[in-house]
Amino acid sequence: MKNLRVRSIAILAVLAMVAPVACSSENTNGPGPVAVRFGAALADKDFDAAAGLTTSPETAEASLRSAFERLQARGVTLKIGQVRTTGATSDVDYAYEWDLPAEQGRSSRTWEYEGTFTTVQENGQWKVRWAPAVLHPRLGANQTMVLRALPAPKAPVNSASGGSVLVPGVVNRIRLDPTKVTAPTTVLDVAGQLTRALQPIVPDLDPVQITEQATSLGAPYVVASVNQDDLRKLPGDLTSLPGVTLIEQADLVPTDRTFAPALMSSIKKNVEGDLDGKDGWEVVAEADTGAQVTTLASTAPQPAPSVKVSISPIAQAAAQAAVDTRRDKQAMMVVIQPSTGDVLAVAQNPEADKLGSLATSGLYPPGSTGKIVTATAAMSTGLATPQTIVPCPGTLTIGEREVPNYNRFALGDVTMQRAFARSCNTSFAFLGSKMPFDALPTAAKELGIGPEYWIPGLPVSSGGYPTPKALVNQVEDSFGQGQVLVSPFSMALATAAVAKGGAVTPQLLQGKPTTVTGDRPPLDPKAVDGLRAMMREVVASGTAELIRGAGDILGKTGEAEVDGGSHAWFVGYRGDLAFATMVVLGGSSDNAVGVTKAFFDRYDAPVGATPS
Repeated sequence: MKNLRVRSIAILAVLAMVAPVACSSENTNGPGPVAVRFGAALADKDFDAAAGLTTSPETAEASLRSAFERLQARGVTLKIGQVRTTGATSDVDYAYEWDLPAEQGRSSRTWEYEGTFTTVQENGQWKVRWAPAVLHPRLGANQTMVLRALPAPKAPVNSASGGSVLVPGVVNRIRLDPTKVTAPTTVLDVAGQLTRALQPIVPDLDPVQITEQATSLGAPYVVASVNQDDLRKLPGDLTSLPGVTLIEQADLVPTDRTFAPALMSSIKKNVEGDLDGKDGWEVVAEADTGAQVTTLASTAPQPAPSVKVSISPIAQAAAQAAVDTRRDKQAMMVVIQPSTGDVLAVAQNPEADKLGSLATSGLYPPGSTGKIVTATAAMSTGLATPQTIVPCPGTLTIGEREVPNYNRFALGDVTMQRAFARSCNTSFAFLGSKMPFDALPTAAKELGIGPEYWIPGLPVSSGGYPTPKALVNQVEDSFGQGQVLVSPFSMALATAAVAKGGAVTPQLLQGKPTTVTGDRPPLDPKAVDGLRAMMREVVASGTAELIRGAGDILGKTGEAEVDGGSHAWFVGYRGDLAFATMVVLGGSSDNAVGVTKAFFDRYDAPVGATPS
């Protein structure tokens, strides 16, 4: 120890060589050996033996035992240093090493300090003069040492702009215990009252469902979890209802409960263990009244760094407002930054939220947006360029499959670029019939469709293009019907790949990289240039003219026929924003284009302004 001349080893060696009967001799009963024996008894947690070596055994025994208990000590080592004797009194230098409970992530915690206590000779026997300083040089009368934790504050989760989206807080679990509801009141009565009371903050509760789940459980059932700010907004006292109780619990709470609620819930589950930080600790001298007198040692807590999520508040708010314009159908939108892969927005309207994470993991036929894949395959294999002339009749029969255009429109012989802009099914069925069977699956992978993505905090399915088993399958796949399935997320990845010029690796949480399983071959630069030209014409003079005026948008519309109608799609990019918008059973692709236009109107609006 610093500034301490340790002689404990030599003293212990002497004690080991001397027979017990010699303990009354000056050599083994001197101040040093007594101090060593005191330390050895303390190390053995033999408080009676240690106290018996002091001038006040009863007081010493209580103090030693209290010190161990209040420090939660697992053990202690007392090293004896220099002994300075004057007559019947000696000053003994010491060094303590306490083995205390470990903080998170460490196997042990050692508290070390030095001091001096006094030994005195009484009736020919040397003893430790008992005083609080025997335990610590700064410990006073009627004081004991107490170990206290210094918890590290939880870190927040911040958005791409730096503002917090999840912060440490308290949630209230609202519970209904059906066993506490007595006649004439029924559980359904209480569930109905509770549903009406919570409607302003939890609007989608179903009293019948609450009743069924609570009664089947036969125990307190958690109806909802709300933060304290929301709870304060409710009139009346929920606990006045029979069987209703509130349980407070520390949790991460959203700063805005309307901000991507499903996504925030998924992120919270993924990052909770990363926000705890490293707890600190302190040892204080506490008076017998319970008051803290002084701090004897301390280690400050180390907060964990905040977690950053790639979601952009501006993009997310604009996307959410856009999909919320559709109330009758499931509507969703995904926005990705091509240059970085950052996921900027994942928005679903309430109808979509009822069925889970449809925007990222729901799989649907792409309809004519799949022509992006077919055009990529045609250009990559050398089958066609944007200026290659292709047929666009109203219908085209290939093998056993008759392929129609929408309302059987016909363009005659046109360039592939024009056929793409007007979304001519027959042209792309024709091209598909001329390709090898691996062309479409390969092109899809080049665009990022097909591999498996494990994105911490975000459930994702990218779908894929299976290898066709027959020509008819390839023909149907070539205009986005057939057996191909994609998610809005994977179509946003595909358009991001066109914008970037190669496959994009999506990213949501900083420091938690995405794992990609599966091949993503490089995109042919000529195919990229061709796709950009064709997607620009879709907006300039094709099927997405409704969004002209919202900037330099390159896109592709689609209507995917399914039982009961058709899904409306619009995918594309503007600058460093790639997007995919889908309205389930939305019919005309104009509906998806309209939602996308609402997004850009809101995104481009000055801060504080309300888009018209």
